[in-house]
Parts: sequence; structure tokens; C-alpha cells
Amino acid sequence: MVIGICKVVLSIEGAFSLKEKRKVVKSLISRIKSRYNASIAEVDSNDAWKSAVLGIACVTNEAAHADSMMSDIVNFIDRDGRAVLVDYSTEIINA
Repeated sequence: MVIGICKVVLSIEGAFSLKEKRKVVKSLISRIKSRYNASIAEVDSNDAWKSAVLGIACVTNEAAHADSMMSDIVNFIDRDGRAVLVDYSTEIINA
């Protein structure tokens, strides 16, 4: 079993309230869940208007597949345009 995890830090400059931020974050989460079948949640900066930290995880049987999936998700977030990808880190765990 291989577990891929990713932490993504986002800047949401167009948000001027928590409601606007959550609209963007919930939309991203929903689209990633449906497109990539990955587990994803907002894990930090919950009360900050202009930033969000997402945690993403997937379970597979090959490290290359987990790495590819995390890379695709990061690229998807970067291309979305509603939030700026500030930083990300990935880790592959062989269990």
C-alpha cells in the first residue's frame, strides 16, 4: 500500500470575507474530489480571509501513481485561477 499526501498553501486575493473564501475553497475541494477521487480538506488558516491550507491524500498500490496524482492535483489547483498557489509539499509513504 502506498499513501500520497500533499499540503497546499493558497492565497485568495479576491476574497474580502470568510464567506467569499469558503466559496472558492469549497468549490476547489468539490472539483478535486470528483475529478481525482482523492481525500481533501482545509486543514489550516480556517479563519483567515486571504489564505487557505489544503491537505490532500490518496491511497494506491504504486508510488509512481501516487506521485503522478499529487502532481496532477497541484497543477489543477495552479491552473484554476481563483487562488494563487503559494507553496506545496508532497510525500509518498510506503506502508
